[in-house]
Amino acid sequence: MNKIILTDCDGVLLDWVSAFDDWMVNNCSFEKVNDGDMYYNVHERFNIPSMSYAKQLVSNFNQSARMGYIEALRDSVHYVKLLHEKHGYTFHAITSMHSDPYAQKLRIMNLKALFGENTFSRFTILGCGDDKDEALEPYRDSNYWWIEDKPENAAAGTFIGLRSILVDHPHNQDYRDCPRAFDWEDIYELITGEE
Repeated sequence: MNKIILTDCDGVLLDWVSAFDDWMVNNCSFEKVNDGDMYYNVHERFNIPSMSYAKQLVSNFNQSARMGYIEALRDSVHYVKLLHEKHGYTFHAITSMHSDPYAQKLRIMNLKALFGENTFSRFTILGCGDDKDEALEPYRDSNYWWIEDKPENAAAGTFIGLRSILVDHPHNQDYRDCPRAFDWEDIYELITGEE
């Protein structure tokens, strides 16, 4: 059996929210009015009346040079490396970021710099905000682990026979149809059975 773990990036491996908030304040002169942990939607966090303008700001950020320098989320580096080096897992990243090829290269550079040159054997980078149903389809009935923070994408994985784990954030508290993990230590224990 192939030891493959499918994983989202933003909000799972990478601290996208902190990087985006910093970019909005320092590059776009916005003032954050609501906490990013409690207000997932950009228009609520920054009190932007137009949702289409808020989406455009997210798109602009996702094709910026910051894609190469987003910090790791929580304890992801330690446990991803442990799963790869000790247990022989390889990772396939499936992320909705941007269709810009240079931004995609920066995302891959960022992941390799943080988690290791050979930890990921595949990168599927979708457009900004794209659903992941089609990208997950090749893995149907594989029983692979699927690590995600968006309930709709976790549900899509479960529906086609993946073992979804939802990374815990305030914005996804209502979803209870798969195991939840606060951090990668929890994910590591769920996958390996080790504490």
